[in-house]
Amino acid sequence: MANAPDVHICEAGPRDGLQNLDIFIPTEAKRALIDAIVAAGVREIDAGSFVPPKVVPQFADVEIVMAHALTHKDATIGALVPNFKGAERAIAAGVDAIYFVISVSETHNQANVRRTIEEQLEGFRAVRAAIDARPAGNRPHLMGGISTAFGCSMEGRIGEGSVRRLAAAYAEAGADEIGLADTVGYATPPLIKQIVQGVRRDLGPAMSLRLHLHDTLGMGLANAVAGLEAGIRRFDAAVSGLGGCPFAPGARGNIVTEDLVFMLEEMGLSTGIGLDRLMATRAILSAHIPARHLTGHLHEAGIPKA
Repeated sequence: MANAPDVHICEAGPRDGLQNLDIFIPTEAKRALIDAIVAAGVREIDAGSFVPPKVVPQFADVEIVMAHALTHKDATIGALVPNFKGAERAIAAGVDAIYFVISVSETHNQANVRRTIEEQLEGFRAVRAAIDARPAGNRPHLMGGISTAFGCSMEGRIGEGSVRRLAAAYAEAGADEIGLADTVGYATPPLIKQIVQGVRRDLGPAMSLRLHLHDTLGMGLANAVAGLEAGIRRFDAAVSGLGGCPFAPGARGNIVTEDLVFMLEEMGLSTGIGLDRLMATRAILSAHIPARHLTGHLHEAGIPKA
């Protein structure tokens, strides 16, 4: 891509950021949030999840929100799916990207999607087949997300070998990209490097990798730097640090997009994102979400002058 940024950021606030809130965010507010994120220059948005409303009431309006998001032709609009049925809905909605998730922790996977890891892999293969059956120019990007790749609130430490085996299985099944997720925020910089480098050795340079980081232990940005040093150039983040995991009580949300953009730009790495416009998303969120859910060092301290 001409003038592509040095680092690609996917904004996960409209999906991961909102999914665990105990209040329903109005559809209009979700649409306004997506509009503001695109206006700031973000070029990929995780805009919702195709799950049953009785499981995650926040996404009862996902089709409406997704239809609006997809009017932004200059951004990749993606959706998380937990199974083949969700993928069918996402494909029918016309999404640009599908994020399929499997936890490397068997216990977390059962709690999250009520399936074994192998059953989830079969579901992923079915999604790959459904996408491949579509016309060549109308196939959404398919990412295989590995949840709890750096630790689990239920099983504790996760072995590097288990992560690498799941990544290899995803690659064999036809993933276009693999996402390594610190779902509960237990990662440390050495562990980030260890896992990323191990997966990269197995899969080679052609496989696209991204990191999805949470800030439970306050190491989110340090882990992002470790990812950069390990060669990662694709990250998920959420405006105002929204998010968390329902299976990790007290866990902080995603790394703060505003703080990540500021850090990267100060390191001399372009993101293509306008920080002032990104900061303006707080006004949309604060009108509907209690302040205790909103974080961010720049929001608290202000953007340093000059």
